[in-house]
Amino acid sequence: MTNSPAPQSPDSDSPITTDPVGSALDIDTYDALLEPRGAARLPLRLAVGDGVWHQISRRYVTVQLISTGAFLALVVAVALVLALVLHQTWVWIPAGVVILITVWTLVILPRQARAYGYQLRADDLVFRRGILWQRMVAVPYGRMQLVDITHGPLDRGFGIAQLKLVTAAAATGVTIPGLSQEAAESLRDTLIAVAETRRTGL
Repeated sequence: MTNSPAPQSPDSDSPITTDPVGSALDIDTYDALLEPRGAARLPLRLAVGDGVWHQISRRYVTVQLISTGAFLALVVAVALVLALVLHQTWVWIPAGVVILITVWTLVILPRQARAYGYQLRADDLVFRRGILWQRMVAVPYGRMQLVDITHGPLDRGFGIAQLKLVTAAAATGVTIPGLSQEAAESLRDTLIAVAETRRTGL
């Protein structure tokens, strides 16, 4: 997968940094952004123009499968204790609903992960997610106030992190999950450099 072109400064044709992201954004990621079935027949598509879509790490699915599977096992264990030991058979009704929803989440998880994507354009970062209900957010570089990387113990074990972009308007904030540690750090450094340049008008 090819890398996105570097964001350009408003007064120059040269990139703001010589190697803003390198190849780190596309290491161990999916090959193509997943579109809804029959998207070509839709009159309107969530497509954005002048950048290349980057995707999240494949390891994100593994981490989510482990954490969601652990939650499912906990629900089943609690239901079994209440039903067999305390003879509370009613517990199978709410437990069954939770188990059904959790199993469905596990089934669609790989498809959801392939629908995450982001691209670096000349003036903003665009983030999209979702297959049935799609969401797309464009965050102007000049309005970024904080770029934060977070990861839990399981994330660290698999070498992934999530990157959060904070702006003055909470509604335009973006959290990109499942980035490799290298991609998160490279993207953070690039966005901070571009944001500083845009705010100072250079």
